[in-house]
Amino acid sequence: MARGHLDLPASAPALLLSKANIYEALKRIDSNEAARARVLQMETRFRIKIDTHLASLPAASAQFQKFKTSPFVLLFHSKRQGYERVSQVERDIIPAKVFSSMETSAGRMVEEVVLPVYGWEVVPSQMHSPESVLDGRKTEEDDFLGATLKSGPRCLNDEMAQQIGRDVVANLGTWAQNHGTTKVEFTYGVLYGTKRQSNKKDWHILRSIAEVLPVNTNIVTSHRQAWCIGYELDGLEVTATVRIGLDWWTYLGGEDAWLEMCLALIRACIPAAAPRNDLPQYLISDLESILDISGLPEGFNVAIIQQSQIEWLLFLARHFSDGLVP
Repeated sequence: MARGHLDLPASAPALLLSKANIYEALKRIDSNEAARARVLQMETRFRIKIDTHLASLPAASAQFQKFKTSPFVLLFHSKRQGYERVSQVERDIIPAKVFSSMETSAGRMVEEVVLPVYGWEVVPSQMHSPESVLDGRKTEEDDFLGATLKSGPRCLNDEMAQQIGRDVVANLGTWAQNHGTTKVEFTYGVLYGTKRQSNKKDWHILRSIAEVLPVNTNIVTSHRQAWCIGYELDGLEVTATVRIGLDWWTYLGGEDAWLEMCLALIRACIPAAAPRNDLPQYLISDLESILDISGLPEGFNVAIIQQSQIEWLLFLARHFSDGLVP
């Protein structure tokens, strides 16, 4: 699949999030009983899953073979750091392994916690079943909703994209039959990121779907220059859409769903702290501006999150956007 395919959607404009809008959304969630209940429910489930996962991570007492390190990366990293002894690089091996282990399972943990809160069912991982391509599903009257989810906007390669498209076409008739529907709405969803950050491999899922459709298919919405495809075939109405970051969360649970999820994660992971008197020095050049809360309205106060945790919220928000503005 060529990167410069003529049918690719045009480059998306930068998705900017306003801190002022985030603060307003915080107040909206804080004053809404149902929203607060969702946050607290997710917080509890996150605590359980995260604590269980952290307990299984490799400890300093583990044998070296468990860390599965690359000798080349270790040497390159040591050169960059100016290390002279193995004892110096050894201190970096454990946190690096911890990050790697968490990246493998964090996305699935988020899916398992969040999907049921917004009325979706987590699909069990079963190999070679009609729904094995799906991570979540939901039935609404005569409409079957299915979703394949990935953590970030660059998790796909060409072969994976092609296979997902083929699996969707091959199995959607079974999905509709098993759930008693005449409409199928498939989503390839990405938990964070933006269309601008996508390497467009996700769009090739739609191209793969189009390529394997029978010649008598009635194409209702073309995938060309678009992030979705719609068609009618054998009495079924089908749509397939790529939803990245905020698009996915809005589709799942409304405009504040991403924020509710972030609040639950922060509450589960980050304790409130006393006001700090020092000015931190950041190595990442734009991190100070990202975390700046000088625009916080005077007297701003919500119960759902403490002021010391707001910088964590902005830190997370940057992962769902191409930039933060006041």
